[in-house]
Amino acid sequence: MPDPGCQLYLISPLDVGGDFPDRLRAALEAGPVAAFQFRVKDIDQHAAARLAAPLQAICAEQDCAFIVNDSIALAKRLGADGVHLGQSDGDPREARDVLGRDAQIGVTCHNSRHLALEAGEAGADYVAFGAFYPSETKQAKYQAEPEILHWWSSMMELPCVAIGGITVANAAPLVEAGADFLAVSGGVWNHADGEASAVREFLAIMAEHRRTDAP
Repeated sequence: MPDPGCQLYLISPLDVGGDFPDRLRAALEAGPVAAFQFRVKDIDQHAAARLAAPLQAICAEQDCAFIVNDSIALAKRLGADGVHLGQSDGDPREARDVLGRDAQIGVTCHNSRHLALEAGEAGADYVAFGAFYPSETKQAKYQAEPEILHWWSSMMELPCVAIGGITVANAAPLVEAGADFLAVSGGVWNHADGEASAVREFLAIMAEHRRTDAP
């Protein structure tokens, strides 16, 4: 199969009510987005499911994977395409047992080669490194450098995701270093010209700075 190059992975803002479904549709219609992560905090599963329903439908219309952050149980309830697990959110093996062999399971690995190798051995479908830059979305406890993307992509076939403070102004070095996906939240939703313009700009950067030495 041809190398698809770096792809865009959107992460929701914490507030996905109001007009956010329309904003998500605008973003997904602007160009191909590989995945959307539903990330809400401090609400019960019933409320989360109500908020997720219209967003999941939009993702299905646009052929974009719908990934649930943190909660294996919510991912199961929604019939989501997958789950993204932090280091304290459960084991990839458990997620596989609950969600099935076709689920996309990602694991946060911070700036740790060891955690990434462990996640791969546990059956994760991708590993996420970061934060690469300061982020207004989430306070980062770990700082990652682009070199870890180069190391991973040179050694492993398992995809890697770059996350943390990524904007159109700073994305190029991460693409060049070998990220398979850029996970972006504020860099799209807070873009001065709107989310559709942000998606188009990210896709242009990915095409321009695509790695040519991938294994």
